[in-house]
Amino acid sequence: MGGAVRRVEVTGPARPDVAWERYASLAAWPTWAPQIRSVEADGPRLAVGRTGTVHALGGLRVPFVVTAVDAEARTWSWLARVGPLALTLHHDLTPDPDGTRAGLVLEGPALVVATYGPLTRPSLARLVGA
Repeated sequence: MGGAVRRVEVTGPARPDVAWERYASLAAWPTWAPQIRSVEADGPRLAVGRTGTVHALGGLRVPFVVTAVDAEARTWSWLARVGPLALTLHHDLTPDPDGTRAGLVLEGPALVVATYGPLTRPSLARLVGA
């Protein structure tokens, strides 16, 4: 299965600092990502090297490691794995006249990117929602 890259962007009324805090606090992830039930990690906030498990719908457990964080630029990346499948996700937030633009670049197996990419849009919309 070949690799693929897909970018998803949404804009919403939340201020960039509010949206960033929703990313930075791992306990907040279920509030904006309805597919996430809970997050277990070796610390409460985004940090390079932070490891943990996302508990998703259907009992799916997704181990992850945070690979990059730049709080000033409001960007971060992580690698999530399910069995032999790995997906790298690069997140960015930028100010927008209407609030915040949230961007996400997904890199991984073509079928995973094609399937999961469209499902990220509603979560990102909630992330930057009021």
